Amino acid sequence: MLTDEERDKIEEELRNYPSRRAGCVEALRVVQEHRGWVADEHIVDLAPMLGMTVHELDEIATFYPFIFRKPVGRHVIFVCDGLACWVMGLDAVIEALTHWLDVSWGGTTKDGRFTLLPVACLGECDRAPALKIDNDVYGGVSAETIETILEKYT
Repeated sequence: MLTDEERDKIEEELRNYPSRRAGCVEALRVVQEHRGWVADEHIVDLAPMLGMTVHELDEIATFYPFIFRKPVGRHVIFVCDGLACWVMGLDAVIEALTHWLDVSWGGTTKDGRFTLLPVACLGECDRAPALKIDNDVYGGVSAETIETILEKYT
């Protein structure tokens, strides 16, 4: 069940959209900001507020990679999976990340600190390979820079 604080924040954000449905991603983001992820019960609570069916809202929530439909670590690492990143050495970056974190794609570290997820594109092709941790984007990442980057989040 959504809290009064969540409902108030969602209502405040929905005022910025031409229709309630148009603000659905923002409503999902508000829930995620408060809860860390968007559970099925949140979809059920949100859908009527937005004039949507549960199925419609679930489709939107699962479409966007930055909306988490299951629990994630305190820090989410999105690794750009685009062609430019692969050409510029993404395989070595992935190998270094999985080594340092001891986790595979989609996994969360045992201590709950990091979740490692691929994302189709971060729009950093000129600085490939790239990754995003929380709201910080890193370009020109290499296997040698992974440890230094991760230390900022410990």
